[in-house]
Amino acid sequence: MKFKKIIAYNIDRTKNLDFQSWKKIEILGNKLTFVPKDYPKLRKELADTDCLLVAFGTNIVKEDIDSAPQLKYIGVLATAFGKIDVLHAKKKKVVVSNLKGYSTESVAEFVIAAILEHIRGLEEGKRRGKSGNYSEVGITATEIKDKIFGVVGLGTIGQRVAEIAFGFGADVRYWSKNRKNNFEKRGVRYETFENLTSKADIISINLAQTKDTEKIFNKKVFQKVKSGAIIINTAPMELVDISGLEQRLKNKDITFILDHSDEMVKEDIEKLSKYKNCIIYPPIAYVSKEAAENRKRIFIQNIEAFLKGKPENIVNP
Repeated sequence: MKFKKIIAYNIDRTKNLDFQSWKKIEILGNKLTFVPKDYPKLRKELADTDCLLVAFGTNIVKEDIDSAPQLKYIGVLATAFGKIDVLHAKKKKVVVSNLKGYSTESVAEFVIAAILEHIRGLEEGKRRGKSGNYSEVGITATEIKDKIFGVVGLGTIGQRVAEIAFGFGADVRYWSKNRKNNFEKRGVRYETFENLTSKADIISINLAQTKDTEKIFNKKVFQKVKSGAIIINTAPMELVDISGLEQRLKNKDITFILDHSDEMVKEDIEKLSKYKNCIIYPPIAYVSKEAAENRKRIFIQNIEAFLKGKPENIVNP
């Protein structure tokens, strides 16, 4: 079985996947068409499309799905799928699959690495060493051990973050939509969202973007965050109320770390860039050789599995 027409929308042919991967995808359909982001005639292209492949952060709304009466499958080249109307896709019997778990280790390790760089004064240490200044005087540091380490969202990535933090000897606690009894048996304590975000010394945000989670970190939450706390968000910044965050950053008593800077609007990134206690990375949490290989493999396997009648990694079952 093959697809009649595959559209790769907002996917850079040379940047996102290699030549061999595209060759494998090409043989899974009679036609493969590349459509750039914000293409004005997208819906016309979708009219006879039965497979739609999209890049991270691509909006696919109700009207897009309705314009594709033959559409059967949407493959997301990412873990996050919050900008796709998955409920309407389900209503139209369109399967949506993501790359669940492809970058779990990379993102989890980045969370810990970014925290360590901040709390151990590594950036200043490297700067001094390179300049020939070998004094440690004035460099302050603290440890992860015994800190209350809050994980907001105990999905695949959140679980791995919790495991690593637990290995550092942190007092790991979590909040998630559904409780995880297997983790609680291992000593990871459940807290309500309000309690966790107000008690934790370190907060790792690992939630998927949905209508329920957008701006879950609002002004009220930021006001109650513990003084001296570190918050790191490797999830979409739509989870954060930028105005509420900025208001708390002005107090200079918390640190906020993010890596989804590429998808933020210019005005918001400029607001946050003014604050020394807001550390902004390019989108590098998912970047590793291992994750890149997983990304290609799972993306293609998802398409093949659907064609075999056994779809995998479905986000709208």
